[in-house]
Amino acid sequence: MPPDPLAWETQDRRVAYSCPGFDIVNESVQLPDGTETEFDHLSEPASVCVLPFAADGDVVCIEEWRQAVSRINRGLPVGGTEPDDDDLEAAARRELAEETGHEAERLEPLVTVEPANGIADSVLHFFVAHGCRPTAEQQLDHNESIRVTRQPYEELLEAVRDGEIRDGRTVLAVSYYQLLETDP
Repeated sequence: MPPDPLAWETQDRRVAYSCPGFDIVNESVQLPDGTETEFDHLSEPASVCVLPFAADGDVVCIEEWRQAVSRINRGLPVGGTEPDDDDLEAAARRELAEETGHEAERLEPLVTVEPANGIADSVLHFFVAHGCRPTAEQQLDHNESIRVTRQPYEELLEAVRDGEIRDGRTVLAVSYYQLLETDP
């Protein structure tokens, strides 16, 4: 099958910069009209985001300092997959436990998205966790400072509606969950 006429052809690829968590990749590409140019993008392992519900219906949220925007961010547990993860659900369970100290009775896949595919190869897998309960202490990474909170789902939804919560992963998880829950 011939390539799509919109496809770019990658001539060369190299990691221009690497740090813990992601790489910046530089590619030499040929555009469909024959023009040769450079394209840089962020490359990182797949991530998981968990919308965790306690048995009473409250959502287990986190508050975390986000240096890039210089403020405390209210959101959901999120983290990258690791080579020793058996599967995406295992990664979601690990992130939930590490960031909140909670375990879930069951997890359900919600949606998979490419949140910024114009500048990154990021893939984010969302899960809904049910029956979450505290079972251990947090096990935070060296650069994480996280406070665990709980709030009713309706309050979280309202904070998303009002634009109070700006974290894209949280907005997407709550919006998609709401869309599925209210779908006729």
